[in-house]
Amino acid sequence: MKKKIKHIAIVVIVLIAINLISNAVFKRFDLTEDQRYTLSESTITILEEVESPITIDVFLEGSEFPSEFRRLQSETKQLLEEFSNVNDNIAFSFINPLEDDASRDANIQSLSARGMQPMQLSVNESGKSSKAIIFPWALASFNEQTVIIPLIKNKIGSTQQELVSNSVQHLEYAFADGFSKLTKPKRRKIAVLKGNNQLDDINIADFIKKLQEYYYIAPFTLDSVASNPQKTSKDLNTYDLIISAKPTVPFTEEEKLVLDQFTMNGGKSLWLIDAVAMEKDSLYNAAGKNFAVARDLNLTDFFFKYGVRINPGIVADMYSAPIMVATGNDNDTRFMPLRWSYSPLASGNPHHPITNNLNLVKFDFATQIDTLKNSITKTVLLRSSALTKLEGVPREINLEEATKEPDANLYNKGNQTLAVLLEGKFTSAYKNLIKPTKLNGVKDQSPPTKMIVVADGDVIKNNVDRNGPTDLGFDRSSNQAVGNKEFLLNAVNYLLDDNGLINIRSKEVAVAFLDQQKIAQEKTKWQLLNIALPLALLALFGFVFNYIRKKKYGA
Repeated sequence: MKKKIKHIAIVVIVLIAINLISNAVFKRFDLTEDQRYTLSESTITILEEVESPITIDVFLEGSEFPSEFRRLQSETKQLLEEFSNVNDNIAFSFINPLEDDASRDANIQSLSARGMQPMQLSVNESGKSSKAIIFPWALASFNEQTVIIPLIKNKIGSTQQELVSNSVQHLEYAFADGFSKLTKPKRRKIAVLKGNNQLDDINIADFIKKLQEYYYIAPFTLDSVASNPQKTSKDLNTYDLIISAKPTVPFTEEEKLVLDQFTMNGGKSLWLIDAVAMEKDSLYNAAGKNFAVARDLNLTDFFFKYGVRINPGIVADMYSAPIMVATGNDNDTRFMPLRWSYSPLASGNPHHPITNNLNLVKFDFATQIDTLKNSITKTVLLRSSALTKLEGVPREINLEEATKEPDANLYNKGNQTLAVLLEGKFTSAYKNLIKPTKLNGVKDQSPPTKMIVVADGDVIKNNVDRNGPTDLGFDRSSNQAVGNKEFLLNAVNYLLDDNGLINIRSKEVAVAFLDQQKIAQEKTKWQLLNIALPLALLALFGFVFNYIRKKKYGA
């Protein structure tokens, strides 16, 4: 008896020890093939630095979700649980803003006013079609600050399943980016170049407003180079990044030297260059036509030394955004969207964090970029479709072209490069040359730095209506979301990123879905297999068991 009690006591002590050890040493194992529940190091770093509670309200809640969006809901919950396991300051709750009929309309209006627009879905389940409204948004609050976190990652032409798959892949970055904005103070400074007739402030207002959530922004004019180049260069070097948005007046040699030395001192830059002078607005005149001509910005040798050449020719693409053209007469005038090959919809490089899982980016009268051999690493970020043609300038552009069916045989030039990332140690464009002005401490080579060149200034240009600047991420002609604002924001974040947050966008998550049409067609068959077949097998077993029993033990 004593021996038995001793064994029981040992078992109890072992169980208590195992329990204590398991509580002290907690470990989760991610057995998924794509490691979707393994957080990136950048995310973990951000979470570990959170010292005060972050409260997250997720509005992705409801009973009428399509099965695809229930998947997004569960993936969001799983991710937030992983966040909470890293830092218990992360608290979250799921809220259904449409649950109470009495407050439903007020909630929709309140959330919409804060920029969280509802989304209407088509629900096709069990062979029936219906409509559902969801709010794919989250609000994260920290120390009396709040940021809106989008849970949907839209792409032109995506099905609902593709939409969910893109969104699941984007979730970790969306939350990590939101937390970073809440917990990390602004540190980097960006100069928006002026003085060479760049776009007016109102035409870049939407993107600059978004950029101000992350960085300090200030205009910087190069006019003072002529009178005091040394001070101008010194002042410019206090910034981390420069943005030149569609300059139309040529740069002087003195200005180029100051810009060159900014790069030689490790500065990052984003160039949005129009090598062809042609504005879409200029077509809306009585004649409906205008001439496209080459634009000389005196930057050819500048970029050539760094390893790219922007060619003054127009890229026309069969895969493009439409143009709005007036049809009808006088009182019966209507604007119709017509095919317009001069507004290419460029696709992103799926293997780079700037453009991975990115919506199509809209261009207007884009030109083509050649990459040249040198020591700089070049990565193509955006390119046209394979159905393109190259048109030389000068050339007349006429709105009548939108009314004609294009000859597909002429669009045979293949994919054209429209945006390039340059990385490495740059060699000065003025190395071994007489300097156009005197600067102290001129350098011939830079430390490792980065530059992005985009062959169209209109990529950053938002429209302006009577209410002010419109959303850069929405194209009114096609009535669809485009990737312009996200591309530019990712580009700036990549150029200035020092914690690797942007690299989270490279994470690939494969989401498997059920075929709803097949489910509806084979519903009865699988119900019979899962309900009737087990009952039939059980009855057969009972019959055979009784038969054998009677035969063996019967009289």
